[in-house]
Amino acid sequence: MHGEESLLQDIGLSIIFATVLSHIARVLKQPLILGYIIGGALLGKEMGFGYVTNEASIELISEIGLILLLFIIGLEINLAELAKMGKAMFTLGILQFTLSVAFVYSVFPFLGLSIGSEKFDLLYIAVALSLSSTLIVVKLLQDKVEINTLSGKLTVGVLVFQDIWAILFMGVQPNLNNPEILKILTSVGIIVLLIAFSFSVSRYVLARLYKACASSPELILLTSIMWCFFVCGIAGEAGLSKEMGALVAGMSIAAFPYGADVISKLIGIRDFFVTLFFVALGLKVPLPSLEVIGLSTAIIALMLFVRMITIAPVIIKLNKGVRNGFLTALNLAQISEFSLVILALGAGFEHITPKLQAVILTSTIIASVLSTYIIMFNHNIAAVLERLLARFGISDQTEESGKDDKSGHGGHGDGMVRDIIVLGYFRIARAFVEYLEDLSPSLIKRIIIADYNPAFKEELTNKGFQWAYADLAHPDSLSHIGLHDASMVICTISDSFLKGTNNNRLLSTLSKLAPNAKIILTGDEPGEAKKLVADGAQKVIVPGVITGEFLYEYISRGMRNNEREV
Repeated sequence: MHGEESLLQDIGLSIIFATVLSHIARVLKQPLILGYIIGGALLGKEMGFGYVTNEASIELISEIGLILLLFIIGLEINLAELAKMGKAMFTLGILQFTLSVAFVYSVFPFLGLSIGSEKFDLLYIAVALSLSSTLIVVKLLQDKVEINTLSGKLTVGVLVFQDIWAILFMGVQPNLNNPEILKILTSVGIIVLLIAFSFSVSRYVLARLYKACASSPELILLTSIMWCFFVCGIAGEAGLSKEMGALVAGMSIAAFPYGADVISKLIGIRDFFVTLFFVALGLKVPLPSLEVIGLSTAIIALMLFVRMITIAPVIIKLNKGVRNGFLTALNLAQISEFSLVILALGAGFEHITPKLQAVILTSTIIASVLSTYIIMFNHNIAAVLERLLARFGISDQTEESGKDDKSGHGGHGDGMVRDIIVLGYFRIARAFVEYLEDLSPSLIKRIIIADYNPAFKEELTNKGFQWAYADLAHPDSLSHIGLHDASMVICTISDSFLKGTNNNRLLSTLSKLAPNAKIILTGDEPGEAKKLVADGAQKVIVPGVITGEFLYEYISRGMRNNEREV
């Protein structure tokens, strides 16, 4: 009974400390995971108060969280969607991980850093530094409304491939002590069979079960958890890790319509157990010595360098843009929670030293904090790197917009002057393009749409528009798109979404580059709009005001019609 009371107390303290520290992390705009780990560190014996006495039980319970976490990650890996990403995404996904592992594995021994003596330490370092944090990246990109930009899509695509690489590595982990080709091939074969079995059962059995219990949320939830632990059990019996079984179980459901419903019902339970998992990791954090901090700093520097040389050049070579190459690399500048999972499994298999686990955990915490600021200012950092690269003759302008100069920015090769320039291809601009196609196709021949994302070039060119490369934050790129001949310049992006500049600075630049043009901008507030008009803008669109006017007119018209009917 005393043991049960001790366990309940330890769980309670873990949740309390994790909650308090995560609130502090939220206020400081840090990842919540950081709060969980620090909460665990404060509870542990190594560098905290030693309040938790039953660490083994907390770790056992937290394993449920790990399994559910990997199950949901599997649910989010939709292989059908992955296939739609195209050859460029496959090339990037394959090269990023393989080049990163090869580089770290080859270079690390020459850095003079001593972490451990176990024969697999170097391999685990290489794999750990090649994976980025899905939780941190997706959350921060969603907060910045960049998840659907080209760089955002490339970032998420790389994360999906990293998850798949992690699955494959977890599949061979149990056989690393006896790395015979036959045993490794056997493990790969078992993985393939497990995936085939899971997808077959999911398609022909689970689909009917879910359909039968669609009206009962409790049964959907229980069926999902049952399936997760059933596949985990099969994986364990087959000599694979249970964690890998959870991933495969999730992937087998992701391809079907009920996958999203399962995620929504499981996410609350997952968050509770995942919190305990990261608290359990924090319990193991040793008091950081100068040596550990020094090693962690060196590892983070190496990780940042590896991201740059394995991601940006590949994206540039694939003609996705210099800016997008740097943005994607910066977005992925952290160490994955998956790396911690792999290291935890490696420690269980006695593949690595405790010192390595402590160093990577410390590196993960520091990188998580650093990454928050890197993503926050990713456009500013990318702009600096882009200018440095431009000195060597490599730039988005030379790759993309230079091709458009053949016909001249003032025309389209048909004598028609393109004197209306739209800056940025965002929500309002897209709606504007649709209206032009439906109501005034003849006007299309007068329009240039300037954007930094080359992914839109083919779409706009096929519709008859002229696309030009332009980074609104840099006047140099704006000077090459024909602004001097423009009769009208329109920016449909408000300050809330502009990166590295604002409408006030943009107005100042446009007034110099297009002195004869009418300048139309977009503002967030009426007060901001008045100031921009006073500074020289011909017109300022305020989407909120337009929406309010529409709603007022619509409701008033409806009320007047009702009065007439009465």
